[in-house]
Amino acid sequence: MTSQPPFDPSQQPYSQGQQGVWGRQQPMDAAQAAALGAGPTLVTIGDIACTDTTVITPSGQAPIGGVVWSYTDMSRTNRGIPTWAIVCAVIFFFFCLLGLLFLLVKEERTEGSVQVVVQGPGFLHQVQLPVSSVLQIQDYAARVNYARSLSASALGR
Repeated sequence: MTSQPPFDPSQQPYSQGQQGVWGRQQPMDAAQAAALGAGPTLVTIGDIACTDTTVITPSGQAPIGGVVWSYTDMSRTNRGIPTWAIVCAVIFFFFCLLGLLFLLVKEERTEGSVQVVVQGPGFLHQVQLPVSSVLQIQDYAARVNYARSLSASALGR
């Protein structure tokens, strides 16, 4: 069995039928993408790649004008006192009463995932993407909105 570089689905679109290590599909090279007429990749969302005419996923391809996008934010953000602030409050409480000011420090933690579903006639693909910050959630939402705008502009052609 040959060794291959790590699999990174966010880099390039997929070709149909090329099986790689553990049954995963391998990314297309530029010649294969040009042969399919896919054009340059405009946006990637996890393992979904969009060109101006086509949506390419490991599940297959579909014309971008005939797909519907769904975005679900399943993350949560918790706000609390970080551990280091509690430790500093306890240590500095014995030296001066100003150590209690460390308890005013707050920290936000984001965890969970976002789900992106693209579907069309005879075509369905979903991807769940883990998130660890609010900025990642906003980035994925912006990518899906851009893909929606590509779908809407393809319908107008």
